[in-house]
Amino acid sequence: MINCSPTPVRVCHRPTSMSMFSTGILVLTSPLHTLPLRIAPVLSSAAQVVERTLYVHLHPGLNLGSAGQAGPVYIPPVADISSLISRLYSNAADVCGHLDVRVLLTNFRSQQGLVGTRGTNNPFPSPQTLSHSPEVVLTDFPLQDPGQSSLVAQCLQRYAGRCYACTPGLSSVLLHPQLSSLQENGEQPEEEELKRDGAAEPEPLQTYGDVVVGGTFDRLHGAHKTLLNISCLLANRRFVIGLCDTELLKNKVLKELIEPYVLRVERLQEFLRDVKPSLQYEIVPLSEPFGPSITDSELQCIVVSEETKKGGEAVNKKRLENGLSELVLHEIQVIKDAHHSEIEEEKISSSSLRFRLLGTLLTPPQDNPLLPPVPYVIGLSGGSGSGKTSIARRLEALGAVRIDSDQMGHETYRPGAAAYRRVVEEFGEDILHEDKAINRRALGKKVFGNKERLKSLTDIVWPEIALLVKHKIQQAREEGKEVCVVDAAVLLEAGWTDMVHEVWVTIIPEDEAVLRITARDRVSEEDARRRLLSQWSNARQVERANVVLCTLWDPDVTQRQKMRHLLRPTSVSCSSLSLDPMLRKCGKCSKGLEPPTGEDWQESGEEQPSVMNGVTRSILKEIAARAWLDEARCV
Repeated sequence: MINCSPTPVRVCHRPTSMSMFSTGILVLTSPLHTLPLRIAPVLSSAAQVVERTLYVHLHPGLNLGSAGQAGPVYIPPVADISSLISRLYSNAADVCGHLDVRVLLTNFRSQQGLVGTRGTNNPFPSPQTLSHSPEVVLTDFPLQDPGQSSLVAQCLQRYAGRCYACTPGLSSVLLHPQLSSLQENGEQPEEEELKRDGAAEPEPLQTYGDVVVGGTFDRLHGAHKTLLNISCLLANRRFVIGLCDTELLKNKVLKELIEPYVLRVERLQEFLRDVKPSLQYEIVPLSEPFGPSITDSELQCIVVSEETKKGGEAVNKKRLENGLSELVLHEIQVIKDAHHSEIEEEKISSSSLRFRLLGTLLTPPQDNPLLPPVPYVIGLSGGSGSGKTSIARRLEALGAVRIDSDQMGHETYRPGAAAYRRVVEEFGEDILHEDKAINRRALGKKVFGNKERLKSLTDIVWPEIALLVKHKIQQAREEGKEVCVVDAAVLLEAGWTDMVHEVWVTIIPEDEAVLRITARDRVSEEDARRRLLSQWSNARQVERANVVLCTLWDPDVTQRQKMRHLLRPTSVSCSSLSLDPMLRKCGKCSKGLEPPTGEDWQESGEEQPSVMNGVTRSILKEIAARAWLDEARCV
């Protein structure tokens, strides 16, 4: 049920800094020629009111200040709308990147697309149900008189209720930044230019029955949304999306962090249903670059970016070979990422977003009531050559207790150890050196490639290693240590997660791992690949990780990032205050703090993993606080 009755009106020229609503809908009424200048400040203001999803409804020229009934109408697509969509998502990435912004296009339809609407000019015969029900409606409509506030707010609520199924008790917020304050980035258009642009006749946008695009669409971001929105604007009947899967993902950066195919489909479907529910959507898996784009005779247009234009040309070449007509190539610009780092792409990209996930908490740790809270134990795992041990040593240098499970393994093979006699009984005395020590190379030959024999060995050794690790953790507890790092390649495979509070996994592409193993251990490439195949894959380990790290990038980049990435995700407490590690200042007295120097990060002869952004809450609270916060406590 839609409640469009008047509610207490909140007129807001400068919203408070606290977000109040999970989902909102922003109705933009400014003329097309002025909207580009208004978008950034309006979005910035809206982001202080809405905290999760912000729908954007475009109705240039809508008058909310009259006593008459303002209602939605069909708006013909023009080129300026396409440019506006691109700018809106670009500005959103800059000023409110935390918001899920979605531009709605139900009220945009070409004359060709109006066929079948029975002559009505109402795009909403009944209110459209969105994936998230709006709790607040906002607008940029300018108030000519403060006394209009109540009238405008009530008219806005009625308008929103006629278009969308809103939450009962829908609230209203009026955003009207003055034009004099809109030029935030040095944009100062001359008055004559504005008048000229306003007087120009809008250029119609050519639309098509069936449109196609392709991509990975991992973690939908502003560039994806721009592509999808403009495609929806161009399409009158059907929109086909080829979604990369399997083979096409193999060479992607940090492919292990790409969302599962089913999840990407679900998120695409939700977004598209919100944007333009009248279209027929077909999402098909792509295991090769072309998919239906070269076989579907009804397709008319393919939407490409500057980077994928050659791919579109290749599609047309294949279509001609298949006896099909060429597709119109509609090219859009890529969106620049104003926040990209030196090792990220300049454009907004999924690979950059995946990079930023490294070191962050991907899944919350499960509470284990049987595990004492102190010391906080991090289980660090990863395949051979992944840089796991280097990361463990860095954390050790910052004050954590490092427990080397490989060293514990050596201890289990020593004469007199509990596992020693059982291993000899199981595999024979021919695995012994002359001094009766176990020859691990000879033992390895007996179990390599034989899963049953390998399991017999691990069933003996792994429980003994686990006991030694638990003893080390207990020892650290008795010594008052607050953080332990268990360095264990087989942490997950051996089922040792009950000993740790969090699981961290280091990953590296297989080819890079092979290069490192062959250089470090002086083995053949074939042997290195066999070793990797005998271990859990990156993808399998990532599925069970709370935090993922990668040591792929250049050590010099690591050195420049230092503590900036280490302390990135959160803040630590400075007595009762809040300390922002990025600013290296106390929030109350602004006293500068100096984190550990570069010398603390250097290890002679050690490869330096670069991605340490996001050492989690425990390390921040325990290690960072002890290492350098005590020197900056405020009275």
